[in-house]
Amino acid sequence: LGGGTFDITILLLDDGVFQVKATGGDSALGGDDMDRALAKVLLEKMNAADADPATLGGREVIRIALDAARQAKHALTDQDRVELELPVRGGGTTIAEVSRQELEALIEPIVARTGVACRRALRDAQVRPQELDGVILVGGSTRVPYVKRYVAELFGREPLCELDPEHVVALGAAIQADALAGEQHGGEILLLDVLPLSLGLETMGGVAEKILPRNTTIPAGARQIFTTYADNQTGFDLHIVQGERELAEDCRSLARFLLKGIPPMAAGLARLEVTFRVDADGLLTVSAKELTTGIEQSVEVKPSYGLTDEEVEQMLLDALDHGEEDFEKRRLAERRVEAERILAATRGALAADTDLLDEGEGARIEQAMAALQEAVAGDRAGLILTRIEELDAATKAWAGRRMDRAIQAAIAGKAVDDVAETVAEARGVDAHVAEHEARRRPPEREQALLGISEPSGKAGG
Repeated sequence: LGGGTFDITILLLDDGVFQVKATGGDSALGGDDMDRALAKVLLEKMNAADADPATLGGREVIRIALDAARQAKHALTDQDRVELELPVRGGGTTIAEVSRQELEALIEPIVARTGVACRRALRDAQVRPQELDGVILVGGSTRVPYVKRYVAELFGREPLCELDPEHVVALGAAIQADALAGEQHGGEILLLDVLPLSLGLETMGGVAEKILPRNTTIPAGARQIFTTYADNQTGFDLHIVQGERELAEDCRSLARFLLKGIPPMAAGLARLEVTFRVDADGLLTVSAKELTTGIEQSVEVKPSYGLTDEEVEQMLLDALDHGEEDFEKRRLAERRVEAERILAATRGALAADTDLLDEGEGARIEQAMAALQEAVAGDRAGLILTRIEELDAATKAWAGRRMDRAIQAAIAGKAVDDVAETVAEARGVDAHVAEHEARRRPPEREQALLGISEPSGKAGG
């Protein structure tokens, strides 16, 4: 806790390796806030016309009040009360007495703000306060007795005060400089950092799919399989985003790149393996490989470039403030994508196998499709799911007949030993039939990315 900022880091030290488990803080919180709070009280005692340092015109008076506030804060570290000689309006001076109790009452709400970030960091690190081996205080503002007591109460242990809190950063910088100069003789010290914000891709519907979550220790890597959204999709449009919001438009855009040259095939058959890798320096490499053709493309980007601590903090706060709203938006977007996929598959199936419909079955399916299309135009995710289930019920018997026809055609002229393999192939070849078997979309199903098709148009992959 310094003059203008507050930071917390949860560290794991193991055999000379420092692993950052979580970070947090407040870039607009520090000892200066304590000084301003006390200065307002001193200004009142000086009979100033306006006791608010932010609006008072007399800069000299404000400077005197702030200097006196700092003097009192430092003195009250070791004393219970302090007397200050202050100028008053019209000339002369007055003696103002400030007690430690009075100071602590003023700074209580300021110090309490540090607890919010501390508890969040503990949650991110999945660590309970009693599991910590120690708490080290850094920064001059941690000398304030009330801060030490607050930390002890928050973490359930007395903080370690053997090191001078104002020298800790300088000592750490000196050790690192020694290591970089090649002069270190006490063994190498390695620091493993974490991602301050999640990294992911935009999927169909504008949803942000997180590949590497926030607070992942770096270096790190993760991969995920995606697929196509539309028939005859010949490429993928990969949009890399950073942030904690559920929709890509609310996240920070890092890069875009295209993966072209994929042979046209039915929706859902292509498999795109996307790999995210972040090295120890924070450089992100995103590679995409279409598994049936081997076509591959990659891009490198520095996620932290141009990103300040204040912006990271604001992005986290925005995610918290809009959490429930974002969840509902994501749920609606995903339901719409699912519904559009099912409608497209059903239309294709109707065009291919109308002759398999029983009397009145076609009308019931068309009615269910119209009801689903109407629900998609609305904003009720629950209603879309209900209409999907109704369409599923209307097409279930017909889908079974289509599957039987596809299997019969596939096994015609095959040896008995090849039947099982052929049936499996038939299930994969007829994507429209397979769609009916996966109506409720299990969680592990590949998501669709933005894509390019022939003729060109917006599709998913």
